Amino acid sequence: CRACRKGEPWYCFATHNATQKMTLEDGTPLSPALGIGSFAEKTLVAAGQCTKIEAELEPHQYAAVGLLGCGVMAGIGAVLNTGAVQRGESVAVIGCGGVGAAAIAGAALAGATTIIAVDLDDEKLATAQKFGATHTVNSRQQDAVAAVRELTGGFGADLVIDAVGIAATFKQAFEARDLAGRMVLVGVPAPGTTWEIPLDEVFGRGGSIKSAWYGDTLPSRDFPMLVDQYRLGRLDLDGFVTERIGL
Repeated sequence: CRACRKGEPWYCFATHNATQKMTLEDGTPLSPALGIGSFAEKTLVAAGQCTKIEAELEPHQYAAVGLLGCGVMAGIGAVLNTGAVQRGESVAVIGCGGVGAAAIAGAALAGATTIIAVDLDDEKLATAQKFGATHTVNSRQQDAVAAVRELTGGFGADLVIDAVGIAATFKQAFEARDLAGRMVLVGVPAPGTTWEIPLDEVFGRGGSIKSAWYGDTLPSRDFPMLVDQYRLGRLDLDGFVTERIGL
């Protein structure tokens, strides 16, 4: 499609173009979420959709590396690719579930020096610290925007990640940026979610507001690199595996 022609294969503008729909044996059509299927033991895909990992891994490491196929890569990619974080910058992540924790890990991997985790849950904040957060903010107990500014010399973070995707966190992320700072929305909003943006503030604050589609990830480039970081002990993929469920 036109994304590939522009050299941006991580954008796919034709995800619902299958001419033969999947069905059950009795002919009942299947409607996969987001145009994809999961929780299947086997699937049929084009060769270009597969990324071969050349690294030698132990069987117990397969599950950890497999998480790059979705949530972990979405969070890391939102920081490394979409947010283009630089060494020495400050990063705030609002929402520290799986994707947010991965964004924290990505910020640490990229060399951010101030990494602020924001959440309502102290347990999630403790997990964020394990992945590299230098500061935590429980937004149930204190104002998130004020706390991020205080931790960044009164200015705001260079990059703010909204890993929740509701109007309240979007507003927090927008306001917690430094002037000319970047904001990335990686949390998927519910249909119909809105927020009225004052255009004078959009202009006056400068910077950028982006959404991250799977972290602007190019699997053939990013997966092997992150597996190498995992093997070198710089990325704790094992920490994202909290439970194993047999098929």
